Amino acid sequence: MKVAFGMSIINRIKFPFYLSLTLLRGWSVQVQADNVITVGIAPHGGQVILGGSVIPQKEVTLAAQIPGRIVSIAGEEGDEFNAGTVLVSINDDDLQAKRAAAEAKVSSAQNAMQNAQVQYNRELWNPRVYNPRPMAGMGMPSMFDGFFNESNDSGFIPGGGTGNKSIERHADLVTQGTQVASARSQVTAAESELRAINAKLRDTKAIAPFDGVIMQKMVEIGDTVQPGQPLIIFSYSKFLRIQAEVPARLMPGLRKGMIVRAKLDVGDTQINARVAQISPIADSKQHTVTVKFDLPEGVPGGPGMYAEVMIPDISASGQALPVIPKSAITQRGSLPSVRVLDENNVPKMRLIRTGVDIGEKSIVVLSGLKPGEKIVTGNDK
Repeated sequence: MKVAFGMSIINRIKFPFYLSLTLLRGWSVQVQADNVITVGIAPHGGQVILGGSVIPQKEVTLAAQIPGRIVSIAGEEGDEFNAGTVLVSINDDDLQAKRAAAEAKVSSAQNAMQNAQVQYNRELWNPRVYNPRPMAGMGMPSMFDGFFNESNDSGFIPGGGTGNKSIERHADLVTQGTQVASARSQVTAAESELRAINAKLRDTKAIAPFDGVIMQKMVEIGDTVQPGQPLIIFSYSKFLRIQAEVPARLMPGLRKGMIVRAKLDVGDTQINARVAQISPIADSKQHTVTVKFDLPEGVPGGPGMYAEVMIPDISASGQALPVIPKSAITQRGSLPSVRVLDENNVPKMRLIRTGVDIGEKSIVVLSGLKPGEKIVTGNDK
């Protein structure tokens, strides 16, 4: 981004001089400064540069569902897998034994139900009450049994009573039907037990929910885990995002779907980013809102990388901000800093937050410096 302005922003001191740099424990050395400049100002178009982190578009933490010992892990951190791949397995010998017992129980219950159904059908189509009973030998008990239980067609029982064959048949059908229902309940209970064991067997495996890569392993083969214990972090990193904590005062300048400029920490790559998600609530302590920005496919770098996004600040349009040469900036990790002269002309390191570029050699400072302060820079030829 180029901003044109017609005023001189850098006043150079033409002669070299020595600066006294006070170190720890009273040591003092003399540092020769090639150049000392006075911080100038430039009109700025109302943008704030915020630091953030690159994150995958999707990321899940796969956790153990049952207690047990880890017996296999599909790969190492950085390995890619397709959806449905078993990533982590927990020992399932005990569950396999229980499953075999449950399957045998289901088979036995099904056989019992089939037998009960056969008995019911026989009673339905060939009632016992209408079948003549043969004389069971010459014994007296059999004779008396036939005498008191056999009835003629008129319903008269020789023993002195009458019997209703329809009632007896109904009672036999009810009895057989009850046995069928009981057997069916036993089958249902056995099948439910088998399904519960199968569900636990599925829980012994952590399966990739989508195509992705193992970001972090939290267990190793042989470890004993408990339910809820994290196993691995698995992410879909083909598409990346920047996650930044945006001050609440800047939210009026953002809307879902808008395009903002972003800069990655790989070769100072500047790209467009789209506002993908805006948290509906602000952090009560930091008074910031989590915002996620979609990055184009194929951008350099990966998750965890430092990045910056340029957020419009509609309340600060036209504000004059300090501007310094890029050669004055020293990177301390991912944080820029400059050497600022104090009242004794001693250079002190100070962290700053930078904004948009002005031409090829200068950059706007959003915080950490004031116009008129003096800073040390290298040769700027």
